[in-house]
Amino acid sequence: MNAARSGEGQFVNALSPGEDQFVNAPSPGEGRTGDGQGASSAGTGNRRTGAGIEALELFVEVLSQSEQPSSSGNGFYDRLCEAVCRVAQMRRAVIFRYDTARRRVHAAGAYGLDLGQFAGAPVSVESAPIAARALREDRVVEAVGDLTGQVSDEYAALVSEPARLLCAPMAAAGRATGVILVDRLMSAPPVADAERDLLWTLGKTAALASVARTVATQAEKARQLEQRIDLAREIHEGVIQRLFGVSMALDGEGELPARARARCASETQAALSDLRTALQRPLGRAPRATQTTFLAEVARLASAHPDLGVSLESGGEGDVPVALEPLAQSVLAEAVRNAHKHARPTRVSVRVGRLRGAFVLEVENDGVQGRQHQAGMGLRLAAFEALQSGGVVEFGEREPGTWQVRLVVPHDG
Repeated sequence: MNAARSGEGQFVNALSPGEDQFVNAPSPGEGRTGDGQGASSAGTGNRRTGAGIEALELFVEVLSQSEQPSSSGNGFYDRLCEAVCRVAQMRRAVIFRYDTARRRVHAAGAYGLDLGQFAGAPVSVESAPIAARALREDRVVEAVGDLTGQVSDEYAALVSEPARLLCAPMAAAGRATGVILVDRLMSAPPVADAERDLLWTLGKTAALASVARTVATQAEKARQLEQRIDLAREIHEGVIQRLFGVSMALDGEGELPARARARCASETQAALSDLRTALQRPLGRAPRATQTTFLAEVARLASAHPDLGVSLESGGEGDVPVALEPLAQSVLAEAVRNAHKHARPTRVSVRVGRLRGAFVLEVENDGVQGRQHQAGMGLRLAAFEALQSGGVVEFGEREPGTWQVRLVVPHDG
């Protein structure tokens, strides 16, 4: 799935064996074949119109509740799954989408299923072939009967008994952002064309909502860039001009009169005051909020990179302040990514804790070889993120062959 061109290939590059179990139903845009094709096409158009209105009403309802809390941490997608089941008369639903903050496909919301069972489970062509087909063909794909063996063990809960499993693509304007998986027991009525059309429309609408969030994020980045430009202009027009005047006065010949010295001192103090005021502004990007915890992210990284030996050596629940969770996860991810890219580690040790009124995170890896290890751009950006919270990020080779990333942020909690 790809909101940033990096996840779509996991779903759409290949088909899995067992395609014959997929029901080849026409997509909502296709006319029905056989006698009375014109009437069938008109009927399809009417169904699409009704499905579109029903989908819009559904999203108005879900969006109106988007600020309400949810036990799973992502209420919007949980309520969306619940609403899809209610409107389309399905038993269970789960949404998989590409998360640009975590750079991976994950289960974003569910109804009738425990979302925790999908935590850290990889999503790929092999684990979800039905999703690959739905995205590639841009239509609702249905698999019927005993589907055990068609998915990996992590997703066995979806096919624990014979059922009608449907997958609706979340795609719009050529951009795939995720899929909606729903099911219905074999004892229930078969899925009608109108219900399939409704699911297809819901997928489109969900994709539009996801793209809208991406646009909002880009607008926020543009606003932050404008703030940085304003900061540079303020320093240039205030601090730089004052210091330039002082340098001109000090560059003259002869002794500096007492009045001129006082004026230089006054201008220098004013420049320092301007700098203090300017530096109170945010200097770097703020880390994006996530829907997971630091310990869960450590476990995910350990599962995603078994060759790196990622492990939590010290610390536990409660050691990472809630307000610093996004920053800690960002620094952790960049440290592991940096180790994977620039070294050949056999272990990546993670330590968290409190030290004299400060939160401390340390990520250490071995495998630094050859010339001095270099920090990637991601670590440098993470250092700017830390400035937002009044913290610092230190990184470097602490001893031969060992690289350490250390985050220290003042915190009284």
